[in-house]
Amino acid sequence: MNKQARIIPRSSTTLHADWQQELATAIKSSRELLRRLELPETLAGVDPQPDFPMRVPLSYLRRIEKGNPADPLLRQVLAREEEHLPPPPGYGPDPLDELRQMPTPGLLHKYPGRVLFTLTGACAIHCRYCFRRHYPYADANPARDHWQAGLDYIRADPSIREVILSGGDPLSLSDGRLNDLLDDLESITHVHRLRIHSRLPVVIPSRVTSQLCVRLEQPGCQRVLVLHINHAREIDQAVADAMAELRATGVTLLNQAVLLQGVNDSPEAQMALAEALFSCGILPYYLHQLDTVQGAAHFAVPEARARSIIQQVREQLPGYLVPTLVEEQPGRRSKTPL
Repeated sequence: MNKQARIIPRSSTTLHADWQQELATAIKSSRELLRRLELPETLAGVDPQPDFPMRVPLSYLRRIEKGNPADPLLRQVLAREEEHLPPPPGYGPDPLDELRQMPTPGLLHKYPGRVLFTLTGACAIHCRYCFRRHYPYADANPARDHWQAGLDYIRADPSIREVILSGGDPLSLSDGRLNDLLDDLESITHVHRLRIHSRLPVVIPSRVTSQLCVRLEQPGCQRVLVLHINHAREIDQAVADAMAELRATGVTLLNQAVLLQGVNDSPEAQMALAEALFSCGILPYYLHQLDTVQGAAHFAVPEARARSIIQQVREQLPGYLVPTLVEEQPGRRSKTPL
């Protein structure tokens, strides 16, 4: 079959607005979000900081329960007054000390054998616990004409076998720009794996376009898509359909979640998430302890409780459904299992 002519059938559940239009029409006001969810505006508190405004796509909004101020999906995206409290000791704007591990703008080289490209500062959704919420993308992130420096760095180091595309969200790039970059990376002979970290197929499932799927199934490097799903209710039928299309390309689907107070900090929530992920062909990969970023301390779960939660999950689910509980510490050459 001519792959360029390939047409991927879509069920009616995924036939909604063009993904770029959904990006453009995302809700950017706490009060507008609360109004649509039939919640009192007083929940909004003070406005979010200008450098990290609200952003909630309508496709994600539809999964939030109306009239429920404790909804776990709402808690992830609604700016709250706690963000403006003085940060506890150890919390700061660059919790992983990433800016000191950047040999060229936008390229992080923290771990042996792999590098991470922060391709863009754009995201489809602004999660209030984001560890890069204070990241200076204007200074540290490469514009398109600066990608060449990162590509040259990768070409010059044959020990780099894997390239991780991150951001922001790398799938906020157009299919054309993404294709160009994948072509450049796959022309480097010592790069064997490409890993894409993205939340876009979850929050806007229509991002899984036919063009994206055609590109992912073409011969080349092994490809891994690491999704970011924190709660089982983030997976609706449209997300499940998008995952089926991605699986059909042969890409490996993994998930990394963050353990968040009031969102998924119970064995029941973690087990429901693991089952929902696997039903879509996604393997639970990491469960992260919260990175100590300024403005997100109210999401933190104490380590002893985190260990207890994952132990209870381990006692009730098969091992392949149990993510590895980890934390990331600046300067270490790997994530630290807990």
